Amino acid sequence: MPAPVLVINPGSTSTKIAVWGTEGPLVQKNIQHAAAELSQSPLLTDQMQVRLTAVQNGVTEWLAPGKLSAVVGRGGPLRPLEGGTYKINERMLADLRSGKYSNHASNLGAILADYFARKLSLPCFVVDPVTVDEFIPLARISGVPEIQRKCRSHALNIKAVAREVAAKLGKKLEQTTFVVAHMGGGLSICALQGGRIIDVNDGLLGMGPFSPERAGSLPIGALVELCYSGKYTKENLLAKFSTGSGLMAYLGTSNCADVERDIEMGDGNAKQYYDAMHYQIAKEIGAIAASLKGKFDAIILTGGMANSAYLVDTLKGYVSFLGKIFVIPGEKEMEALALGAFRVLEGKEQAKTY
Repeated sequence: MPAPVLVINPGSTSTKIAVWGTEGPLVQKNIQHAAAELSQSPLLTDQMQVRLTAVQNGVTEWLAPGKLSAVVGRGGPLRPLEGGTYKINERMLADLRSGKYSNHASNLGAILADYFARKLSLPCFVVDPVTVDEFIPLARISGVPEIQRKCRSHALNIKAVAREVAAKLGKKLEQTTFVVAHMGGGLSICALQGGRIIDVNDGLLGMGPFSPERAGSLPIGALVELCYSGKYTKENLLAKFSTGSGLMAYLGTSNCADVERDIEMGDGNAKQYYDAMHYQIAKEIGAIAASLKGKFDAIILTGGMANSAYLVDTLKGYVSFLGKIFVIPGEKEMEALALGAFRVLEGKEQAKTY
């Protein structure tokens, strides 16, 4: 059996680290970073030293020869590529350091993994980056020739929970077809066929339901009017639609637990907008089910919002007629990263080259 792997997952204000063995986690830590300690440089990769120190201090006893078999980092925005486990190479590192495809904290996942792997002479990988692109040709067409639909999703967790449900059904992932709704700060509702994300709404700045923070699909006429109103710059609008819309705009919070508490206290306004979000999620699940012609093994509800009994019960009320529903709450990112590395180390999967 391979020795444990070091898992590194940088987020906007935290760095999650774990030492993961074949039987599960041996160490797990979520290190929060105060705004003052993070570099204020526009390029988020300039936070490298702070994150590096956090990892070193968090797992010092494991950073010795012979203790680990590999290092795996969160895959940041890269060029569109197939899902799977990828070796970290210089081409990947150059794209991440430059922010070529997006300036995001997760760009540091591979950079940090490469640093520790070089130090310990270990292989290093990323697994199912956010820019996994497995669309069928029809899914790319938007209706406007100058605009092509993008495949951007929570691919890491989507594929991880699909593997889990496939195992429960006694099947390999490649033998299954699922509708998967990942529900967190952003929403990714996808058609997963044979383990490939063949269609999904763009969960960042694209189509689909509004989320706790994001705008989702918008009426085109009103959107054009807003863009030319003179009230906003391009940068203002991008920020508004990606982090300042949805529940945040309507209710002043993106915390679903707070919204549900307000609903319990009789806040009709909170209930109206919360239920509207669920209504839109249900419609998108229905649309994805239709794209699969109704032929799928199950619907999977996952992500942090799937911890809410209120949300899950509401969605079941809308979509249970479509078929079997599995609820896998939370985000299995750390586990998914570790298992992706182990599949390569154990010879079950071939690592891909970027």
